[in-house]
Amino acid sequence: MNLNPDIRRVLQQGVVVPACPLALDAGRKWDEHRQRALLRYYLDAGAGGIAIGVHTTQFAIREPRHDLYRPLLRFAAAEMAKCDRPVVRVAGVCGGTEQALLEAGFARECGYHAGLLNLAALAAASEDELIDHCRRVAEVLPVFGFYLNPAIGGRLLPYSFWRRFAEIDAVVAIKIAPFNRYQTLDVVRAVVEAGRDDIALYTGNDDNIVADLITPFRFERDGRRVERRIVGGLLGQWAVGTRAAVELLDECHRAAAGVSASSKLLADNVAVTDINAALFDAANDFAGCIPGIHEVLRRQALLAGIDCLDPRQTLSPGQAEEIDRVMRAYSHWFDGDFVRENLARWLHE
Repeated sequence: MNLNPDIRRVLQQGVVVPACPLALDAGRKWDEHRQRALLRYYLDAGAGGIAIGVHTTQFAIREPRHDLYRPLLRFAAAEMAKCDRPVVRVAGVCGGTEQALLEAGFARECGYHAGLLNLAALAAASEDELIDHCRRVAEVLPVFGFYLNPAIGGRLLPYSFWRRFAEIDAVVAIKIAPFNRYQTLDVVRAVVEAGRDDIALYTGNDDNIVADLITPFRFERDGRRVERRIVGGLLGQWAVGTRAAVELLDECHRAAAGVSASSKLLADNVAVTDINAALFDAANDFAGCIPGIHEVLRRQALLAGIDCLDPRQTLSPGQAEEIDRVMRAYSHWFDGDFVRENLARWLHE
C-alpha cells in the first residue's frame, strides 16, 4: 500500500499525534458533540495527526454491545478531512488476523493513512506468525508498527522481529513504547540495519518523551555510522496539553538540528515524566491511565466526566490528588488559557 506523498512528508518530519479519548455522556453513551470538540482542540492546537481506535480510545469500543469502532472512525475521519492542512489519520488495528484485516480495510475505506498495529492479541504466536500477520495487514493499509509496553498488555518483541518487520515495504512508521531503553534500541538498530531510512520513528515511551526526541541514535550499517532520530510522538499524554506538546516538539527539533540539547530540555523531560506518572497512574501499574486523561479534560470542560465504557475503570486512590499536584506545579503544560479562550467555539460552532 502506498502512502500519500504529502502525508509521508508530514510523518517523516515529525509531528504531535494525540491518541484520542472517547467522549461519553453521563449515561456512558457516546457524546458526538464533545467528541467533535476534542478533535477540534487537537487540530487547532497544531497536532500533525490524530490516532483513533487505539488504547486511549478504549479497546471496548469493538465489543458488540458498544459497537463504536466503525462510527467513531468514520466520524473522526470526516472531522479531520475538514482541516486545511495535511493531517495524518491513524486508526488502531487490533485482534487476530481476520479481525485486523477487517479493521484495516474499514480504516482504508474511511480515508485513514495508516493503521497502528497492536499485536497484543497474538501473545502465543511465533515470530514467523507475527511477521505473516503484519505482512497481510500491510497489504491492506500502510502500517504504523507498535512496541507496546508489556506492563499494559504488550508482548516482548526481540530485535529479530523488528529486523524482519522493517523489511515490510508498507511499514511507514513505528511507535516505540516498551518503556525500556534496551528494547527501544532494538527497534532503532533494526530499522537502521534494514536500511529503512523512510520509516519514521515515533516515541510512545511516556517515561522518557523528551529524551527520546533529542537523542541521536547511532549504529553501524555497511561499515559506516548511521544516525537516526525519533522525530515525533504518538501519545496518550498528548491528548491533554496538545498545544504545549507542539511547542515542545518544535523545541526538540531545533535542539536536534544543533550540536547539543539544552539543560532546559533535560529539565522538561523530568517535568513531562512527572506529569505522566500522575495522569497514567504509574504508582498503580497504569490502572487509571485512561481515567487520568479524562480527569484533566473534565476539569477543562472538554469532557463531561471521566466515565469509561467499563464502569470499573476509574481513578485509583490518590490519583486525583496527584493530578492536582502536577496541574499546579506544571500549569503551563496543560493549555489552560488556550482551552478557555476557544472552548465555546469548539463546543458550539
